[in-house]
Amino acid sequence: MRIWVDLCHIPHVPFFVPQIRELNRLGYETIITVRDSFQICELSDLAGVKYHKIGRHYGKRTLMKGVGLLIRAMQLYWFARKRNFSIAVSHTSPFQILAASLLGIPCITFTDYEHSSMAIFYKIATRVATPECIPDEAFGSKGVALNKVIKYPGLKEDVYVEEFEPNRALLDELQIDPHTIVVTIRPAATEAHYHNPESEQLFSAVMDYLLEKGDVTVVILPRTLKERGEIQSVYGSHADRIVIPQRAISGLNLMWHSDLVISGGGTMNREAAALGVPVYSIFRGPIGAVDRFLTTTGRLHFIETPSDVHKIKVEKRKPGTFHPSPKQNLKSFLVKEIISTASDNANTDKKCCKEMSCFHIDR
Repeated sequence: MRIWVDLCHIPHVPFFVPQIRELNRLGYETIITVRDSFQICELSDLAGVKYHKIGRHYGKRTLMKGVGLLIRAMQLYWFARKRNFSIAVSHTSPFQILAASLLGIPCITFTDYEHSSMAIFYKIATRVATPECIPDEAFGSKGVALNKVIKYPGLKEDVYVEEFEPNRALLDELQIDPHTIVVTIRPAATEAHYHNPESEQLFSAVMDYLLEKGDVTVVILPRTLKERGEIQSVYGSHADRIVIPQRAISGLNLMWHSDLVISGGGTMNREAAALGVPVYSIFRGPIGAVDRFLTTTGRLHFIETPSDVHKIKVEKRKPGTFHPSPKQNLKSFLVKEIISTASDNANTDKKCCKEMSCFHIDR
């Protein structure tokens, strides 16, 4: 069985790496494709993943996103055409779903955000795996057959957070004074289809609020080189208070050694919540079921207006020992679903071949 995994966004790397290792341990061959976008390649290198770099990001304009979708889908089509893949696996990679569909390869895709504009591709996928807190209506309303939806316990971040091991050396590498209040910030994804400019206003308000306090070190994780330059231009006078890592680093490790996390995205918020680190969201797109779940359980707080920044508790977090919450072996659960989807399709093919063979004999 040859399993094809496509990584096209940063969060896909930590999510799939444990599953890839488990599949390899079980004796399955995995082939990885990576889109050259943001820090995906760097993070894959950091994780020791061997991959084929195919395609790139085409910017935030809707027209170019569409063009980029078709181009990379065809690039993946030609890559996979003669490799005899048993199954295609992704976390909502429309590129791979389309290519796999054209090639007749069964496809399982994961998703934890029901408002994605890529939901149309769930109709094409063989199976769609999603956290159990996302209601069936989220898929049924989009015309996705519910018999192809797999619900799994917990959140996708639980797959890799439970394997996390803290390493304090990161603070020394970044030259961060641990006696200050360390705040990690992830700006909003300005090139994402769901981006709302209000998130940028909230980012500015948060920065002004934090820099008013003299005992705070702000660690910012820009998404692009352009964003890095803009931040350095605006906040250059506070260079002694702001740290911007020069290379890809372990986000989990950074957050664990932070007193507070503020993010305009989804994954980092959920990672911080899984680690038990106080986290505030400045995301202003449509709120998904996962974030609503974390909010109702008090593990995530939303900043909705600039005046809300004063609700952020900027204080030292009590040091503790990391104890991952016990899960129902989520990694193994998802790996079994991947294998099951491939096996079901193989058995269907054998059955069809047998029936076709009988048909020709009868004639």
